[in-house]
Amino acid sequence: MAPHGDTIVSSYGQPHPFSKPPRLSSDGLKRTVSDMSYELKKEAIDINSLSTISEVVDAKCECCGMVEECTPEYMEKVHNRFLGKWICGLCSEAVKEEMEKNGGNKEEALSSHMNTCVRFNKLDRAYPVLCQAEAMRNLLKKTTLRAKSLSPREHHGQGIKKAGGIARSSSCIPAITKEINY
Repeated sequence: MAPHGDTIVSSYGQPHPFSKPPRLSSDGLKRTVSDMSYELKKEAIDINSLSTISEVVDAKCECCGMVEECTPEYMEKVHNRFLGKWICGLCSEAVKEEMEKNGGNKEEALSSHMNTCVRFNKLDRAYPVLCQAEAMRNLLKKTTLRAKSLSPREHHGQGIKKAGGIARSSSCIPAITKEINY
């Protein structure tokens, strides 16, 4: 682009004049004022009429140890709701889920969740590989129990002897060699 609006010569040798855009006048511009500032100027605000804001304090969850900023009023509500213990929002949802599982017993749900959190904080965070190994072991236990319950070998009255491994009725090699010979 040519500086200062000069003409640019194209490769064909014909000049192309560029004109500068016209200046906009600032005569039509007006300053804007928000409606809110207009309303605030109109009404006198009494500082004494505003409600006081409670001081925010840090509260540590008795289950997982997470720290949240809360007002004292909120902390009191949580204490009353969860048998005098302060628990965070995540743990309170977990306790609610546990209550649905066990039929609504709040004490049992709270102690179950607290035991799970204590175990997690002591062992699983310190030894994550051990935690994964135990989870795999439990998964394999469940799958072997399911496989045994579906296995036809578990039915004793059918004359199938109970032996480990896969049983075969005959060899497949004679059938393969038979096909090759023809």
